[in-house]
Amino acid sequence: MAKVEIYTKFTCGFCFRAKSLLNGKSVSFEETDITMGGPKRAEMIQRAGGSTTVPQIFIDDRHIGGSDELAALDRTGELDLLLAG
Repeated sequence: MAKVEIYTKFTCGFCFRAKSLLNGKSVSFEETDITMGGPKRAEMIQRAGGSTTVPQIFIDDRHIGGSDELAALDRTGELDLLLAG
């Protein structure tokens, strides 16, 4: 199974939607809450090529993007391939 990482904020509806999609597929993921900012927020921005919005999702260190991009990959079936590793 692929390594899935997601940067989130506490009150983010898009974060909830992305996590729900992953949970629905029984995918375990490492969640990093950046609600209070700090070095993990800076890490996310660097890894995401300057993107500052959440969620930011990575599968096996590949930047996927946000909730919309994750859902688009799911619709095409590509998400299942990425998750399979």
